[in-house]
Amino acid sequence: MLNLSLLMLERVGLVIVLAFLLVNIKPLRKLLFSHQSKLAKNQLILIFSIFAIVSNLTGIEIDQNNQIISTGLIFSLPSDFSIMNTRLLSITVSGIVGGPYVGSSVGLITGIHRVIQGDWSSWFYIPSSILIGALSGLLFKKQLTSKKGLLMTPAQGLKVGFLMESIQMLFILFFSPTKLELVKFIAVPMIFANTIGTFIFLAIIQMYLNQEQEIRAMQTHDVLSLADTTLPYLRNGLNSNSAIEVVKIIRRFTNFSAISITSTNKVLAYEGVGSDHHLLNEKLVTELSKRSINNNTVSVAYQKKEIGCSDPKCPLNAAIVVPLSVDNRIFGTLKMYFVDASMLTPVDVQLAEGLGSIFSSQIALGEAELQSKLVRDAEIKSLQAQINPHFFFNAVNTISAMIRKDSEKARELLIELSTYFRANLTGFRETEVTFEQERSHVDAYLVLEQTRFPKRYDVQFDIQVSPQVMLPPFTIQVLVENAIKHAFSDRKKDNKVLISVLKNHDQLQIKVIDNGLGIDIDKQDKLGKEVVDSQSGSGTALQNLNQRLIGLYGIDSQLQFETSSKGTVVTINIPFKEI
Repeated sequence: MLNLSLLMLERVGLVIVLAFLLVNIKPLRKLLFSHQSKLAKNQLILIFSIFAIVSNLTGIEIDQNNQIISTGLIFSLPSDFSIMNTRLLSITVSGIVGGPYVGSSVGLITGIHRVIQGDWSSWFYIPSSILIGALSGLLFKKQLTSKKGLLMTPAQGLKVGFLMESIQMLFILFFSPTKLELVKFIAVPMIFANTIGTFIFLAIIQMYLNQEQEIRAMQTHDVLSLADTTLPYLRNGLNSNSAIEVVKIIRRFTNFSAISITSTNKVLAYEGVGSDHHLLNEKLVTELSKRSINNNTVSVAYQKKEIGCSDPKCPLNAAIVVPLSVDNRIFGTLKMYFVDASMLTPVDVQLAEGLGSIFSSQIALGEAELQSKLVRDAEIKSLQAQINPHFFFNAVNTISAMIRKDSEKARELLIELSTYFRANLTGFRETEVTFEQERSHVDAYLVLEQTRFPKRYDVQFDIQVSPQVMLPPFTIQVLVENAIKHAFSDRKKDNKVLISVLKNHDQLQIKVIDNGLGIDIDKQDKLGKEVVDSQSGSGTALQNLNQRLIGLYGIDSQLQFETSSKGTVVTINIPFKEI
């Protein structure tokens, strides 16, 4: 019996070969893990039927006395002879892989072949094979539904293999002419061999899946790390500076012999083997790259001549070219090279495609951020343009009146008005100005305003920062103008305003403090956030300033108000920046 078991294990090698082919040949691997279409199922039926028929032909021939007659190819079998084979193993695994339709179909085909091999006394092999194929397929479907797995585990395969071969033995026991004696002779070796065979088949598939998952996990980790590292560069756009940094990073994370990034017409960056003749800013001439750009598809070269390098001594023998595109607009290509063409695998192609997709997304993100910044700048410019246009008319009226009394003073005021509006024009063009520029703007405003109301306001400065500190235009001017217009009502004297500018840790802190009458309670929560109607204005300037600050620096930079009957303090905290 031991000798017979060993002979049966030799036949199990057929199914091991089948498992190896299924996981290593790409078209067959697709059938293994994607078999829902009718075409795929029919292809599985053909493959498993061939192996099951070969199992019939390479079985162990046994005579009526249960003696081994032949271990060669068996094309026909005397009516009183029997055959031991791994046909049932092929039927079982076909059901496990393809489901009941595939399993029962393989069982039908190979059962008929088994009958043709002998005679009609072995008719029972047809229904038994169909039943076993269907049952193994139904068990697979149960596994798929309950455990969400693609296949059974090897341990489950042991149970299924044992069960299916036991069912076959029952059919032989009830319907074979030799019945009990034959079952006693072949049951243990066949159950043992087919059970072990099912286990090995599923173990090979499981090992492939585990290895694939490990590779994918490592790739995912590397790709995520790579994406995180390259994001700061590509979000600034695809150019030579960003491309050079990116190819260095890719080389660090991958095993490609060389990496290149191109625009649609020239090489932006190159790193690795062949850098002596793959030069930056070189014109893009290879047909491989042109095809990838023109068709927006991945191009793969498995031979040196397909790369199309102009240098005959170029050591590169394989390449992958991935287009970089955003909304079907091609920006350039990502190119990976190998010195050894045999190193180029489907996994590398998938990795290249994934990197191309990530880099395209990063470029798209950079474009979106740029557009968002442009829109935000446009909004800020629009807000700046809305600030206090009627001040011009008041200043002109003041100068006009002053001309009659003091022409020299009127000339000075005209210069101050010119300074004021020059600062306005600068503010319309820039989102940030120096404190020196903002101070000249405020000084010009105060000269003009205090000419209209002599000795009414006492404005003091407490400046503890450099003139080159940066801040948004109109920041201090709006707060000072707001204090002068609204803080003191009709009070004619003792109206004080203090402007404090200092560095507070990493923040520039600006405070405008007045000793006015304070802000009405019902207006405090609205000020700076919405239009607030009053006799002296609408609060639009403060609202615009607040929106500009939040747009530039975030919510923490918004205007902060502290008020009481003794006065108001308006505070701004923005990031400290000095040129």
